[in-house]
Amino acid sequence: MLFLLSPAKALDYDTVSGPWPHTRPLFVQQASELIEVLKAKSLQEIAGLMKLSDALSGLNVVRYQAWSTTFTAQNSRQAALAFNGDVYAGLDAKTLSEGQMAWAQDRVCILSGLYGVLRPLDWMQPYRLEMGTSLATAHGKNLYQFWGAQIADHLNQRAAADVSPVIVNLASEEYFKSVSRKVLKARVVTCVFEELRAGKHKIISFMAKRARGLMVRYAIENKLASVEKLQGFDAEGYRFDAGASAVDRLVFRRPQSP
Repeated sequence: MLFLLSPAKALDYDTVSGPWPHTRPLFVQQASELIEVLKAKSLQEIAGLMKLSDALSGLNVVRYQAWSTTFTAQNSRQAALAFNGDVYAGLDAKTLSEGQMAWAQDRVCILSGLYGVLRPLDWMQPYRLEMGTSLATAHGKNLYQFWGAQIADHLNQRAAADVSPVIVNLASEEYFKSVSRKVLKARVVTCVFEELRAGKHKIISFMAKRARGLMVRYAIENKLASVEKLQGFDAEGYRFDAGASAVDRLVFRRPQSP
């Protein structure tokens, strides 16, 4: 099984996390092409394109100008350690063992507007480019058209070793849209996390994001190899709800936040 995650907007390039190994991103040529488009834009254009404040726009203009096809310990960090949002708080990659990280490296795919797909140990230079951004390139009017079938093709290659390939979708809708379902050959299983609020089960965004990271952590720790094993996930009070689930949509609920 492969596990899909979204990236995070927040980044951490400061916290010391130990001497982890690293790998080179798989789509550097494509990332470089996007960077060249971004470098040509003014601060005001970046602000309008991404709906950012002047301060954040300025930060990212500097990042684009500094971005290089040469990845080093000075300008890069492993993706699973660099992303710093709710998903990655749940994953807590810095506390994985060497063996667990190696397992994750083979099975966890982080979707990215700039890098396409990142493995946990891929070196990543800081950036801001959400997949839903309407960045026009020679390939089309947005990033979905830029990436086209490339991400699905890559996932097909990664999943080909499995007799019955399965993609566990723990990414947001914005990011999963970058995976062409017409091209993707694997079965897709989506995990949904809900909270009980005022008598109704609801998806609470930041809690669901954390739960996605917790699910990947659970898969890594237990080296899960089947969809059925996902049902045993019980971190932070979540339980599998068979009645609310379907074959390819696994629903996990908890009565209230711990």
